[in-house]
Amino acid sequence: NMLPSCLLLALLLLAPALPAPHERGLILNLDIGELCLQSAQCKSGCCHRTSGLSLARCAVKAAETQECSPKSLYGVYYKCPCESGLSCDVDRTIVGSLTNSDFGVCKDPRGFR
Repeated sequence: NMLPSCLLLALLLLAPALPAPHERGLILNLDIGELCLQSAQCKSGCCHRTSGLSLARCAVKAAETQECSPKSLYGVYYKCPCESGLSCDVDRTIVGSLTNSDFGVCKDPRGFR
């Protein structure tokens, strides 16, 4: 009676790869364009919304010279953080922080621009 235990083992090994709800009800490993509540859910690491009223969706990280946000306290971004290796060059002013407009531009910290 080997078949059922093999089947069970296969299901246990495949289970983590399936998009299953997390303990706290969050779904992880979401693709670009899927609805999200926080950036940790997205494969890209960016849960993005265009305005305070729009639904947030997973989005690609910002490339060099694109607008970016520093890391968000709330886990949802109006501008995605930069791709790996780039830094978000932000003008951190009190006004910018209050109006949620403290966006920057992705730059290569090793670049000469």
